Amino acid sequence: MIYVSRKEHFNAAHKLYNPKWSKEKNEEVFGPCANSNWHGHNFEMIVTVKGIPDPETGFVVDLKQLSNLIKNEIIEKVDHKNLNMDVDFMQGKMASCEILVMEMWKILKPAIRTITQVGQLHSIRLYETPRNYVEYFGEGV
Repeated sequence: MIYVSRKEHFNAAHKLYNPKWSKEKNEEVFGPCANSNWHGHNFEMIVTVKGIPDPETGFVVDLKQLSNLIKNEIIEKVDHKNLNMDVDFMQGKMASCEILVMEMWKILKPAIRTITQVGQLHSIRLYETPRNYVEYFGEGV
């Protein structure tokens, strides 16, 4: 099995806040991430596709097509946006990295099938900071 990855970058703001809780409880659980005026991150996103290379091209997936797909389906929707307010696929959801990466999976899994006959989405790794990231392999969807 071959694993092919593409890294993309975007900037976005969000707030972690549960409207069912008091302001105090939100601040206790989420700390500065519950800031009423939002906060932002320079996100790094790594999308990995797995498969056996096509014997005619030698590719699992054409990286240029993968890059274009990620940009069109995800980056254009989230870059320089407020994840809580501006992103259609995050409406009504907690804007944590965990939920964000699960929603991205729902978009990318079927889309990747349109650009490769031999590959499938393996994982999405989303760095919120250089030291904090989440990784998702599609379990639970």
